[in-house]
Amino acid sequence: MSDVTPPKNYITRQGYDRLRAELVHLMKVERPEVVQTVSWAAANGDRSENGDYIYGKRRLREIDRRMRFLTKRLEIAEVIDVGAQPHQDQVFFGATVQYLDPDEELVTVTIVGVDEADPLNGLISWISPVARALLKSREGDSVTLQTPAGPQTLEIVDVTYGSGV
Repeated sequence: MSDVTPPKNYITRQGYDRLRAELVHLMKVERPEVVQTVSWAAANGDRSENGDYIYGKRRLREIDRRMRFLTKRLEIAEVIDVGAQPHQDQVFFGATVQYLDPDEELVTVTIVGVDEADPLNGLISWISPVARALLKSREGDSVTLQTPAGPQTLEIVDVTYGSGV
């Protein structure tokens, strides 16, 4: 056995609550429904050609896999109180940042945990290259983002906290 500690799983309160709600929904709603369908389908006889039975068993495995994943992630989650951030003028975990990209377009992102990242909706993981470039900067700062196409300069326009991730 090694003494390797798992990486930190920082998460916002809203993100933690969403993952917990998904786990509870899987346990109390979806899984019992699928178990009932599989039981009904199994009672119908030949299981080798019974689509309800085959699909139900597959879906049950997917649900169980997702429940195990969520349970593990929630166990190691470290909930961060974004509103308690003492340096409200600086970019840290939970910050909503507006910046100008090299094309002078205003981009808004919120720095969140790995499990709650949704880049298409402006939620970026704290370990993403953009977040790493923005961390510790302040309004008015320019930061350099290393991209495959070369370095890009981002100009920080605004930093806020507690916008309800």
